[in-house]
Amino acid sequence: MLGRGMEPWLRLLGDDPRPWLLDAADPAVRHLALRWLEDRPEDDPIVVEARRGAMAAPPIATILAAGTAEGWWVKPGPGYAPKYTGTTWSIIFLDQLGADGSDPRIDRACAYLLDHAPTTSGGLGISGSARGRPPPSAVVHCLNGNLLRALIGFGWADDPRVTAAIAWEARSATGEDPPRYYASGTSGPGFRCGVNEGLPCAWGATKALLGLSRIPADHRTPGVTAAIERAVDLLLSVDPTTAAYPAGWGGTISRAWFRPGFPSGYVADVVQVAEALIEVGRAHDPRLAGVVDWLLARRGPDGRWRNAYPYRGKMWVDLDEPGAPSTWVTLRACRVLRALVA
Repeated sequence: MLGRGMEPWLRLLGDDPRPWLLDAADPAVRHLALRWLEDRPEDDPIVVEARRGAMAAPPIATILAAGTAEGWWVKPGPGYAPKYTGTTWSIIFLDQLGADGSDPRIDRACAYLLDHAPTTSGGLGISGSARGRPPPSAVVHCLNGNLLRALIGFGWADDPRVTAAIAWEARSATGEDPPRYYASGTSGPGFRCGVNEGLPCAWGATKALLGLSRIPADHRTPGVTAAIERAVDLLLSVDPTTAAYPAGWGGTISRAWFRPGFPSGYVADVVQVAEALIEVGRAHDPRLAGVVDWLLARRGPDGRWRNAYPYRGKMWVDLDEPGAPSTWVTLRACRVLRALVA
C-alpha cells in the first residue's frame, strides 16, 4: 500500500517498484535507481558503494573483461564493427549501464576511440575497418550523438576532439556554417540523413539531443543551443507515441519505436524520446502527456515492464531473461513517469 506522502508517479502505479530496483543483488540497476529515483548525489556513500559493486559484477565487468589492454574490443580501429561488441558499442553501452569513467580501462578505451574515430570534419565516424580513419561522409547523428553522450559522461568534455565533435553536431544540425553534407551520410540540416533517404531522422535527433544535453546549460554555445532547439522541434512535431516522423524507403515507421528496450544502439524508442526531452527541461511540455498513458498500457500484469528490444545474443552479455520482467526497462519507465507526472 502507498501512503499519502508518496510521489504522484507512485500513486499512479499503485505500487512501489523501487525495492526491486534498489536490490543490492543487481548493483548496476541499484546505482542508477539511487540517482534517478531518489536524487542521491554521486558522492553519496550509498551511491559510491553501489557504483563500486556495479563495476565488479556483470554486465559491466563482463564487457570490461572482454576489452584489450590497449583500449579496444574485438579488433583495432574505429570500432563500429562488429555490432554490438566492437569498441564503439562497448563504450556506448558501458555509459548506459552507469559505468565509472574514472576506471583506467574506460579511460584507455575513450583515449583509444578518440585516436581513431574522429574524421577531418570533426565528427566521429562509422567504420568497421581495422585500418585508417573514417571518412567525413561516415559521420551521422545517431553515432556522433551516442558517442558524445558517452565521452562527456566519462569526463572527456574538454578534450579538443570531443569539442570538435560537439561543433560538428551543432553545425550540421542547424546548417549554419555547416560541414559538407553527403548523400550517403548526413545529407542536410535538420538531422537529414542518407540512411533515411535524405529525410530528417528522429533517431538521429534523439541521440544528438541526448549527447548535447550532457553539456551544462551555462557551457553551451549559441550553436549548441540552436541545435538542441532543432532537435526538440523535430521530436515534438508529432505525438511521440505515434512516432510518425519522416520515414524514407516507403514511409513505413519502424516497429522499434514501439518496443521499449535496453540498451539502446542506433535505434530509439518512444521512451528515449521522452528521456531526451526531459534532460533538456521539457518534461512538462503538454505534447508529452500521451507518453504516460502509452507507458502504463505496456506494463505487465505484475506491474513491471519487459525488454521488448533486448539485443539478445548480440552483446557481450545478455541483460534480461527471456519473457521475464526487466529491471532496466522498468527503471527507464519509472524515470520517465516520475518526471512527467511530477
